[in-house]
Amino acid sequence: MLRKLRICLQVIVMTLATLLLLGIGFHVHLWAGWVAKIQFLPACLALNFGMLALIIVATLLFGRIYCSVVCPLGIMQDIFSWIGGKVKKNRFGYAKEIKWLRYGFLAIFIIAMFVGFAPLTTLFAPYSAYGRIVNSLFKPLYDLLNNWLAGLDAANDRYNFTEVQIWTRSVTTFVVALLTLLVLGVLAAWKGRLYCNSVCPVGTTLSFLSRFSLLRVRFDKDKCKNCGLCEKNCKAQAINFKTGKVDYSRCVVCGDCLAKCKYDALHYTAKKTKTAAEPKPVDTERRAFLVGAAVAGTTAALAQTQMKVDGGLAVIEDKVAPERNTLITPPGSVSIRHMQKHCTACQLCVSSCPNNVLRPSTDLQHFMQPTMSFERGYCRPECTRCSEVCPTGAIKRITPEDKTTIHAGHAVWIKENCVASEKGVSCGNCARHCPTGAIQMVDYEGPNGTVQVPVVDDSKCIGCGACEYLCPARPFSAIYVEGNEMHHIN
Repeated sequence: MLRKLRICLQVIVMTLATLLLLGIGFHVHLWAGWVAKIQFLPACLALNFGMLALIIVATLLFGRIYCSVVCPLGIMQDIFSWIGGKVKKNRFGYAKEIKWLRYGFLAIFIIAMFVGFAPLTTLFAPYSAYGRIVNSLFKPLYDLLNNWLAGLDAANDRYNFTEVQIWTRSVTTFVVALLTLLVLGVLAAWKGRLYCNSVCPVGTTLSFLSRFSLLRVRFDKDKCKNCGLCEKNCKAQAINFKTGKVDYSRCVVCGDCLAKCKYDALHYTAKKTKTAAEPKPVDTERRAFLVGAAVAGTTAALAQTQMKVDGGLAVIEDKVAPERNTLITPPGSVSIRHMQKHCTACQLCVSSCPNNVLRPSTDLQHFMQPTMSFERGYCRPECTRCSEVCPTGAIKRITPEDKTTIHAGHAVWIKENCVASEKGVSCGNCARHCPTGAIQMVDYEGPNGTVQVPVVDDSKCIGCGACEYLCPARPFSAIYVEGNEMHHIN
């Protein structure tokens, strides 16, 4: 029953987490957003003390049950381990804890969190690693399926599905996600939970508490026949059947050892079984996962380049992102520094953005954290989706009314790119679509006579990017947005 219950919980959490990170719509962030908020590291960064207390109490009662049924990266590793078990059975063995690696890495991770060193914290945060895998690898496959269904619908005069653009938001993040999937897949298939018990900072943190858990896997020495099946099937490599001991700091309470024992010599209980030979039979382990949830095949669909045509005649050249001196972080993120210290780059905001504005940064200092760019859309003042889904508090919750007062950036006009100043064409697109009235058109004496060009009032500009996105100049817009280091409110 224990193993069946674990698998059921894993399927639920894994399915909801994947749907949430895919950004499939249907208001999934409203009814599945709790999956992101119950993750340990996001709860720490959001100072969600109630959730942290719940995780701590659960660990003290049941052991590292969090790693078994809550962490989607752990569940994914169990799937790979289960696949490896189909190739070679009884392949594990007891291994000593690698203390210097485990605790040394945790210390480095904590220091990196305090100083805001994004490359390390974003790479090894477990929930964020899974978020990148889903957003970069699985989402293109999901979008391909969506477009195929949309084509079938259109052929039958039905329109239940809307075709979407398939594009790679960041090649760097794609490569990181692919390497993460491959490395974790190989490690899990070969060595089970080695990553969780040697590198993962969350696993190491919870291991301090799991040593004192009330419920544990324990040996009944009178029944044990020393067959070794429990040790050979322990993905955490935490059971030493010869000594009858379990390393509870590494046991992830998956229950595989209980299922494999043919002599009913293992029990998940709060009481130690007394035997004539040894009053204190030493504890063993129980561990993590095995999801029969559908997980996906690998990889890519690097961007599907869709041709845009003007009236069926002229091909419109794609926009190219300008070189910004300052990154633009989403409204609600307070400042670049605040984003850098609190964001774990889980990509949940990126996948949830309905306007295709957010994408992972390639800047090393803010590695894979979300920044705004406006080649495929602009940040609509009425949209607050990213602030609604952020589980760490890196983007604070705001209302549409709040958003119209937050100045995340400011627009800059480039005369050399403007079709009005350089070609004498009447335009005014930027001023016409500015939602805050920050752009006014003024007379300008150019080589082609007097034309009107834009002037930006920085006190009104909120950095939404409507001007940059809707500017007809190609490949570089004649007006673009620079970020503000610290957001200010008017």
